[in-house]
Amino acid sequence: MSHAMIDYDRFLSKAALKSQGSAIRKMGVMAVRVPDMISFAPGYPDPAVYAWEEFREIASELLTGRDGTVLQYGPTRGHKPLIEACLEILASRDIRATIEQVLITTGSQQGIDLIGRVLLDPGDVVLLELPAYTGAIAAFKNTGAALVGVRQEADGIDIEDLERAVARERAAGRTIRCLYLVPNFQNPTGLLLSLEKRKRLLDWASRANLLIVEDDPYGALYFEDSATSVDTRPLKADDGEGRVIYLSSFSKTLAPGFRVAWMVAPEPIASKLDLFKQTQDLMTPALDQHVIYEAYRRGILTSRLPMLRKFYQEKRTVMQDELRAQLGDLITWPEPKGGFFLWATLPAHCSTNDMLPRAIEQRVIYVTGSAFFIDGTGANILRLSFSLPTKEKIVEGVQRLTRVVKEELAGHKTPLEI
Repeated sequence: MSHAMIDYDRFLSKAALKSQGSAIRKMGVMAVRVPDMISFAPGYPDPAVYAWEEFREIASELLTGRDGTVLQYGPTRGHKPLIEACLEILASRDIRATIEQVLITTGSQQGIDLIGRVLLDPGDVVLLELPAYTGAIAAFKNTGAALVGVRQEADGIDIEDLERAVARERAAGRTIRCLYLVPNFQNPTGLLLSLEKRKRLLDWASRANLLIVEDDPYGALYFEDSATSVDTRPLKADDGEGRVIYLSSFSKTLAPGFRVAWMVAPEPIASKLDLFKQTQDLMTPALDQHVIYEAYRRGILTSRLPMLRKFYQEKRTVMQDELRAQLGDLITWPEPKGGFFLWATLPAHCSTNDMLPRAIEQRVIYVTGSAFFIDGTGANILRLSFSLPTKEKIVEGVQRLTRVVKEELAGHKTPLEI
């Protein structure tokens, strides 16, 4: 039976009609489908450093059937021993929290989505760094909220521009709910918010009577070769008023396939997040939570962190060295002191959107900078993830990318230059 005559759009909600796919997810699909594709697109951890043997041993013990809760429904808030483990991790980051304030989520993406549903009505304003994580952009857009971008500087968000944005939106009669930001090795720029600005942001939130959503998936993956101080102290650690909702994850340090993350929120908000999570999935998968808890209890997470930092630091260095060797000063970026990403800027007349089909022909992919902006800018920027490819693939991928960049530059030369 043919469905060609049915106009399905007339059955869709306004939110569904406006929804757009993730550029990062599209590139991830492309990497799988095209043979020999080198992908600098998705921020995936490298499976080479997963604790395969340890996970196999844990799963074997959990699946004996001795503990029926391993495959049973459980509390929406999460497996209690895992929540208690998260409280210990939080304490190591100087964050004081209670069990009633913690919620285990099915990845941090669910946490962001829940925050949008709990805090935002259509037309409300959410403030975002410019550029911002695409998953947050999509989640907040789906609520019908208005997204307002705030510029970044070398040490993170521009607080003066933040003040101007708040004044402008309030003067227009709009309701502002919160600021969303990634202080540690931001996705996509890799920038680290300075300690001085972290303190100023808490003062700002108090004066403006607003909430801060602090997303911290990369804070544990700092690099140790930096000439300047790398301090990843969360804003939440100094949040005396309860204005910060804090999210973190096991995806980048243990494995993303378990989809286990957690969030900390003031108790009145945490209770609403719990209710909304019930309607989404009832609970984060029990087996995943038990595996992650056992990995924490056995010291697997803590013992592997130094190795992970060194591993990703070396990959970053390989990418930087090859970019400098191939493109010199034609490409610039802020050197990431942690995380997975390098935010590369080409000459202003270049279009990374126009380059992408030619890059695919060369079997290398990236995410265009414009995907991370909400104001139509970023056309000459690309996000390069160094976390997944091997060092050899990084070198080869940069060489392929160089051919595309030089072709783009040649296409913009004047007759005299040619």
